[in-house]
Amino acid sequence: MTPAPRPVSAPLFEDLPGDISVSFEFFPPKTEKMEEQLWDAITQLAPLAPSFVSVTYGAGGSTRERTHSTVSRLVRETALVPAAHLTCVGASKDEIAEIADQYWEAGVRHIVALRGDPPPAQGGVFIPHPEGYTGAADLVAGLKARHDFDISVAAYPEIHPEAVSADSDLDNLKRKLDAGANRAITQFFFSTDAYFRFLDKVLAAGITAPILPGIMPVTSFAAIRRMSGNTEIPAWLEKMFDGLDERPGPRALVAAVAAADLCRRLYQGGVRDFHFYTLNRAEQAYAICQLLGLRPKAEA
Repeated sequence: MTPAPRPVSAPLFEDLPGDISVSFEFFPPKTEKMEEQLWDAITQLAPLAPSFVSVTYGAGGSTRERTHSTVSRLVRETALVPAAHLTCVGASKDEIAEIADQYWEAGVRHIVALRGDPPPAQGGVFIPHPEGYTGAADLVAGLKARHDFDISVAAYPEIHPEAVSADSDLDNLKRKLDAGANRAITQFFFSTDAYFRFLDKVLAAGITAPILPGIMPVTSFAAIRRMSGNTEIPAWLEKMFDGLDERPGPRALVAAVAAADLCRRLYQGGVRDFHFYTLNRAEQAYAICQLLGLRPKAEA
């Protein structure tokens, strides 16, 4: 006996109007080839008119110089709004003030202020510079006292790995925003429930600043697992990538669809601002935006 046909549901991405705002994160290139890849990604994503593009930063002079070079080039050669990352690691307040002044003079008005990951030599424990900032909230206050920067900070829907508790982590977020930050960008996550539960707690704590969801398409499942910390990786997601470790093409396609579906569910819950961790590759972020209905402004 032939089974009765099932009712067909509407297409997942049907009629999404593209009424979203996006931002993209890049990292400074280490080689000439990586620089070509970075600027190719920027060129491809720029027509989507992101609200800002951020450039990551690490402790150490060479990383700082590469970040500053990338951000300065964005100011000179594009119409994009660059956001430079700054951390507390390995720098005095005077050194950070000098960097902040250089950015301001270069026309940079947006800073992503982070405590920063401790270097391996510190055994994974953050130790403030003797003449530096004690954490991100302290850094935000210092930057705001220096210049009227637009400041983004980090948030953790599933708790920072070093936090004593969810309440203490939320208190730390509130301190950063009270110090003058304008918004928070979350660590990547794969559970919409985790994000929306976090928003409920944020609102209950009296926080009204925007909390942008950070979206990380899976370019390497092993790498995502290493970076996850306290982030839950659903069993269904791991199953989707089973057997794709040595097949980058199919893996990229699966990753784009999985991330787009996450964004679609966030959209259904009222989210309209998305931040994408691009890893300096444009294809997946562009495809996700396309599925969400966002089109290049020239085609609007």
